[in-house]
Amino acid sequence: MPQITFADMDRDNQTTVTEFLLLGLSGQSKQEEILFGLFLWMYLVTIIGNILIILAISCDSHLHTPMYFFLANLSCIDICFSSVTTPKMLLNHILGSKSISYVECMTQIYFFITFINMDGFLLSVMAYDRYVAICCPLHYSMIMKPKLCILLVVVSWVITNLHALLHTLLMVRLTFCFNNTVHHFFCDPYAVLKLSCSDTFINDLMVFTVGGLIFLTPFTCIIISYAYILSNVLKLPSAHGIRKALSTCGSHLTVVSLFYGAILGVYMRPSSSYSVQDTVATVIFTVVTPLVNPFIYSLRNRDMKGALRKLISNSRKF
Repeated sequence: MPQITFADMDRDNQTTVTEFLLLGLSGQSKQEEILFGLFLWMYLVTIIGNILIILAISCDSHLHTPMYFFLANLSCIDICFSSVTTPKMLLNHILGSKSISYVECMTQIYFFITFINMDGFLLSVMAYDRYVAICCPLHYSMIMKPKLCILLVVVSWVITNLHALLHTLLMVRLTFCFNNTVHHFFCDPYAVLKLSCSDTFINDLMVFTVGGLIFLTPFTCIIISYAYILSNVLKLPSAHGIRKALSTCGSHLTVVSLFYGAILGVYMRPSSSYSVQDTVATVIFTVVTPLVNPFIYSLRNRDMKGALRKLISNSRKF
């Protein structure tokens, strides 16, 4: 039974929910066991894979470039992003519980919004880096200075944290009545918003204005960067030159397509239209994308493969 604190019953006959119930991805025990094993495996691979990427970049001086600096930051964000949602689901399964406290839920929403937006901003910064490398190769070292790289990451952190704070504060002001069942494996903002018995017009308005701006700004930067890249690549005289130029963008484009494709299908519409089927798309960018990022960037990159081999070889000596 959910824990409920009764307040001002005589005034408005409403109650304050102090915990939510996370239904997960399946209501059947056998499927839950399979999903637990699958999510545990994906989480461990995500953590190990992204840590290896960070260590490989840190230990190889040849990878101390803007592109790999941003990639190391992306791996760090992916570790944090996965750790916001998956561990709580795994812990609840072990304990045989489906509950998450109100404070935990709001905290999860805050960090979920922060890290999902940081992913988008870093992907746009990486697209800009590829634009400068391909379209302005002679000025690359002058433009992509260490100070600029650090500034881009810091500004991204500030914007995403302020954005997450705005939506979390708007969520906290809402009243949640008897219905405290979240049809998800974590406190997805849209799924929680649907449970409120308050007017969510302001929340929806902020999602489509401020949220849309925060989402579309990096997405637009990516589109513009690759439009310039494509126009410059097509001017190259040889097919070999075209393939070489595009090979540096293939990994990034794959991640961008996977990440933004899933988000567009879930969040660019009113919260009232959110359905259980949207949880599948949510799993793609919360669990699958952080999982496949290390493989995409390492398997298609000779420098990364070389750095990983060197890292593993050095670790065997100890």
